[in-house]
Amino acid sequence: MIDLREAEAWFERVFGRQSRSIAEMTRNAPASEGYPTDYSIFTPISDVLFDTIDPKRYVLNGIQQYESVDSPTLKGFGWYVDGIADAYQRLKQLGIGMVGQLGEAAEGDDPPSAPGSPMPIFFTVPEDAGLRYEFLPQIPFPLDHRLSPGWELPPVSEDDPLVIERCSHHTILTDRPDRALRVMVDGLGGTIFHEGRNEVLSATSTYVHLADAVFEYAVPDADTQAYTDWAVNAPNDTYHSITWKVRDLEQVARHLKEQGVGIRTHTSEVVITEPETSLGIPWGFTTALTTGDPRHAG
Repeated sequence: MIDLREAEAWFERVFGRQSRSIAEMTRNAPASEGYPTDYSIFTPISDVLFDTIDPKRYVLNGIQQYESVDSPTLKGFGWYVDGIADAYQRLKQLGIGMVGQLGEAAEGDDPPSAPGSPMPIFFTVPEDAGLRYEFLPQIPFPLDHRLSPGWELPPVSEDDPLVIERCSHHTILTDRPDRALRVMVDGLGGTIFHEGRNEVLSATSTYVHLADAVFEYAVPDADTQAYTDWAVNAPNDTYHSITWKVRDLEQVARHLKEQGVGIRTHTSEVVITEPETSLGIPWGFTTALTTGDPRHAG
């Protein structure tokens, strides 16, 4: 099992990114009495803030909030939401089950609040949404680089060993894309912009644009690695991977090999890592955004 210190070192070595601990914010002023102060690190990667959590340290009111795992795995997404009460009401009207931060069912007219705080925060129930999606209002959060005044998507840094331009898309494996689309499109107002085959993954995919990010909901073919990965969490969905748009695919491949990261797939269009050597995640790298991606013009 990889601990937070090892994950932090891996991100610095492979992605060239430094991480910061939640303890920077909470050590002297915890969110509430008894709130843990050392359970996660945050790693800024272009337009994504990656939150790595140690389940054994994330204990609220004596209850561990996430199941322990034998190896790292992707878990879910979190959004800042303008009009969070409206989002809660829309999801509730669609029959999407939701819970508060302590796992209590959210059944009232207003979204639940964080323990010991008036801040609203809630999560979808995977059985209804496919995944655990998190919603909270935008709050001052100095560990999130994107909240700096005037922040814009930065150009590729010459110090970036993976020459990342931005996140291309997140891939979620599912056998029920309709369930996810009910949340992403009907509930949150996302837009489907492309449907088609992902031959590298051996899946049929639907791509959704939401909040300047793209989410691929992929239905994998039977008897494939992707199907096996989905089945681990079946009947719920599996957050499978993150793919980055990069400037130079060959530079990416060289750097990964130099850092001892295995490569599962290497074509003229994409590089995918071996999860066993990359924090349990098949990270993807590509030089082209998905067909129809509305961010092409940006």
